[in-house]
Amino acid sequence: MANNWNIPLWLELEVRQRDKRCVYCGVEFTSSKISKKTAPSWEHIINDAKIITRENITLCCCSCNASKGQKKLSIWLESKYCKEKNINKDTVALIIKQVLENM
Repeated sequence: MANNWNIPLWLELEVRQRDKRCVYCGVEFTSSKISKKTAPSWEHIINDAKIITRENITLCCCSCNASKGQKKLSIWLESKYCKEKNINKDTVALIIKQVLENM
């Protein structure tokens, strides 16, 4: 997983230590050789690549990242994808809950 988002090394290491599973669906990350869908990918919770903070940078699975795309978090959580996977404000990781509280 290459860091193409100008995330400083100290922050990359901090986020990798914090986010061991997808922050949205909770799936355990795998190598992309095992499954591209469950491989970790960098996520800007608020879709602005200029916001490079521990509160906005996280790791999620490629499947959730592809589904969310550029959608606003609160809108994406109401999507068919989230409903089918039982992803909601109560099931997401703490970092996501904190962002939702501040929206």
